[in-house]
Amino acid sequence: MKPLKVALLGCGVVGSQVVRLMREQSGDLAARIGAPLELAGVAVRRLGRKRDADVEQGLLTTDAEALVSRDDVDIVVEVIGGIEPARSLITTALRGGKSVVTANKALLAEDGSALYAAARQGGGDLYFEASVAGAIPLLRPLRESLSGDHVHRVLGIVNGTTNYILDKMDSTGASFTDALEEAQALGYAEADPTADVEGFDAAAKAAILAGLAFHSRVTAADVHREGITEISAADVASAKAMGYVIKLLAICARADDGRTVGVRVHPAMIPRSHPLAGVRDAYNAVFVEARSAGELMFYGKGAGGAPTASAVLGDLVAVARNRLAGAHGPDESTYADLAVHPMGDTVTRYHIALDVADKPGVLARVADIFAKHDVSIQTVRQEGHGDDAQLVLVSHRAADAALSATLSSLRELDIVRAVASVMRVEGDESS
Repeated sequence: MKPLKVALLGCGVVGSQVVRLMREQSGDLAARIGAPLELAGVAVRRLGRKRDADVEQGLLTTDAEALVSRDDVDIVVEVIGGIEPARSLITTALRGGKSVVTANKALLAEDGSALYAAARQGGGDLYFEASVAGAIPLLRPLRESLSGDHVHRVLGIVNGTTNYILDKMDSTGASFTDALEEAQALGYAEADPTADVEGFDAAAKAAILAGLAFHSRVTAADVHREGITEISAADVASAKAMGYVIKLLAICARADDGRTVGVRVHPAMIPRSHPLAGVRDAYNAVFVEARSAGELMFYGKGAGGAPTASAVLGDLVAVARNRLAGAHGPDESTYADLAVHPMGDTVTRYHIALDVADKPGVLARVADIFAKHDVSIQTVRQEGHGDDAQLVLVSHRAADAALSATLSSLRELDIVRAVASVMRVEGDESS
C-alpha cells in the first residue's frame, strides 16, 4: 500500500528515539497499521548539530513551517516542546487536514481546546499519550477505556525528577540541595530545574488528567501548585518517625457534591503502607478511582527518550490506522463543564510542627486555636529541648481555608516561636 508520510518536529532526546524505533520496527509497524510509515522530513534548529539518531541529511530541514504544510505529509509528530513555535506548527498541520501526535504537556495544558478545534476544522486526529507519564498507558484509558465509567479521583506521582530527589532525601537523609545535585549529575534534572522542583511540570500534567477524567476544560492556571524547594531533611525525618514518606502529588478529585473539581499539585505525607510510598527513583505511578472499575494503578517510567518515544509510536500507530480507515479518534469531551473550586474549599489534613515555649498551658492554648477554627486534632507529639519544645500535630480532615486560618492564628501566639513546617497529609481517608 501507499506509505503514510510522517513529518517529525524535533530530533533531540525523544525525537532521536522516535527515528530509531520507526527504522528498527518498520516491518512490524507496517503490519500493525496496514501500510508502511515513511519519514518525510525532520525539522531541526541547526543542520550541523551531532544527533543520536542517524538521519539522512536530505531529510533534515530548518523550515518547520514548510514541512508541516506539505501536501504529501499525512501525520505530524511534535516533540520540540514549549508553547511557540509548537502551537503555530501544530495548528497549521491540523487545519491542513493532518493528524498530530504530540508530547507537549505545556501547550496542551494552556491551549488544548484551540488544538482540538483545529483538529475538528481539518478533520484529523490529535493524540498526546506521551505528554503525561512517559511510557505509562494512562491517558488513553481515561479518554477511551473508562469513558463509560464515572471517575472520582486521580492521584499520583507524575514527575520523576522530584520523586528521585524526595526518595534520596528519605533513603539517605540528604538535604534538598545535595539530592538535586545528584539528580542533575545523573541526568534526571535539568541544569535549570525550576519547572520540575516548583511543580510547573506536574501542574500541566494534572490539568490534562483532570480534563480527561472529569470531561471539563481545565488549564494549568486552574491548578493549585506548590513545589518541593522548602522541604528540609528535618521534614523528611519527621515524616519517617511517624511512618510517613513525602511525595510530590498531583491530585484531581470531584467535590463530594459532584458539582466542582479540585486540581492541585503539592508535596504531601502519605503512609508508608500506601502503594505510592514505594515508588522509588524517577518512576511515576498514578491511581485512578472510578465508580464501577474501582481502584486502578498505572506504574512505570515517566520520562526518558525511549519510554516517551514508545508512547509516541503507540499514538502514531493509532492515528495511522484511523487515516486508513477514514475514522477519527475521540474529540475533546467537555460536556460536564465542571468548575474548578479554589484550594480553600478543598478538604484535606495538615501536619504542623511548632517551636514553642516549654511551659504549662502551651498545648491547651494551641488546641484552643484549632477549636476556634473548627479543626479537630488527630494526633499530637511533644518533644522538650531545654526551655523550648516542639509540638507536632496532625489534624483531621477540614477545609484548607480553615487550616490556613488556624496557621495564621498560631503564628500570632506569643508562645509560638516559629512554625517549623507545614505539610498536607494524604492517602489515609479514614481520618
